[in-house]
Amino acid sequence: MATTFAVLARRGAAALATAAVLGTAAAPAAFADGDSPTPAAPGLYGTGDPKFDGVFRQSLAFLAQHAAGVSPGKQAVDWLAGQQCADGGFAGFRAGTGTPCDAKAGEFTDATAAAVQGLAAVGGRAQAVTKGLDWLKAHQNADGGWGMGPGNPSDANSTAIAIGAFAAAGQDPAKAAAKDGKTPYDALLSFQIRCQEKKEDQAGAFGYMPQNGELPANDLASAAAATAALGKGFLVPAAKGADKPVRPACGDGDANQWNAADAVAGYLTKKLDANGGFLKSSMPGAPEGPDTGATADAALALAAGGHLEAAGKPLKWLQSADSKTAEWAKGNPGRLAKLVLAAHAAGADPRSFGGTDLVAALNETGPKPEPSSSSASPEKKEEKKKDGGGSSTWLYVAVFFVASVGAGFLISGRKKKNQL
Repeated sequence: MATTFAVLARRGAAALATAAVLGTAAAPAAFADGDSPTPAAPGLYGTGDPKFDGVFRQSLAFLAQHAAGVSPGKQAVDWLAGQQCADGGFAGFRAGTGTPCDAKAGEFTDATAAAVQGLAAVGGRAQAVTKGLDWLKAHQNADGGWGMGPGNPSDANSTAIAIGAFAAAGQDPAKAAAKDGKTPYDALLSFQIRCQEKKEDQAGAFGYMPQNGELPANDLASAAAATAALGKGFLVPAAKGADKPVRPACGDGDANQWNAADAVAGYLTKKLDANGGFLKSSMPGAPEGPDTGATADAALALAAGGHLEAAGKPLKWLQSADSKTAEWAKGNPGRLAKLVLAAHAAGADPRSFGGTDLVAALNETGPKPEPSSSSASPEKKEEKKKDGGGSSTWLYVAVFFVASVGAGFLISGRKKKNQL
């Protein structure tokens, strides 16, 4: 019984820590960004308590600024780099960086992979990027994937974000992170629901991880895996070229990552269309209604696959007044960053998004960016990255698991907040 509770506690903590990172409606209100009286650390984006999402929101902010041709200030970059533990990993947030990290319980795959992507984007932090990737390889599971932390079973979301870290550093995840004959894609695709499993309404979807021998579809996991299956991270190049039509989830072809990406795109499109352009929360206990963050993730994923028409539908919903997206994202760097990244990937203008300049709003949540004269375009920054950018702890269990039980919240889809 004690063992069962420990496993459930770890899983509940993992999902809730991620909910706090991403702004899920299911997260306890006391942990929402902007609700805490604790002042943010100098250099950090956002004024909310950074205990669970400091590293994550800072990393997303850098990626969004890169997409918009903005260079974050040195103080902000130094803050993120200074959060790295001696072994290369990252915690959700370290209030005292002079205190050694807890290598067994205090470092996370999601935080580390996000930080690698953010630091790779800003450039000039090759050593930190390399150390982060080395940490990921050191804590990779035998199936080729990753769990939320060292020793935890692989899940779709942590595996997806780790794939994005290697891709952001210019490495092929299938080669750079191959382990004992297994690649990250082997693990990732094990979480996809196949057509032959006779779950037609879920075919193509990804689950977070099995529960009681079953793999329930999870929209947040599906959006994360859809991008990772393409070998991409959070930062996706702006859409170009002709639209790639979405195929039905159960199309012909071998089960490799490219066909897997097509299948999950079909699943996401079907879910979006059924809801009128948005996704609902995947988290049991969350309020009924749209999940703004997951919808932004889906728009990003569809754009990454070249499905521009399909990506345009959730993007249109996000820009609508009825969605209340501007209110949802106001003052929250992680949410603003997600919207910037989705708009950029789908070919929309993040500086004029439903009447809001998302880039300016994001910049206002942190230290002043570098002067515009030194702000490189994303293309120039890519060159800079190649030159020098890189070749939500289990201790939270007591608070979060109790809260999760009270809310009827079980492990489900996740650091991935009405998600960032």
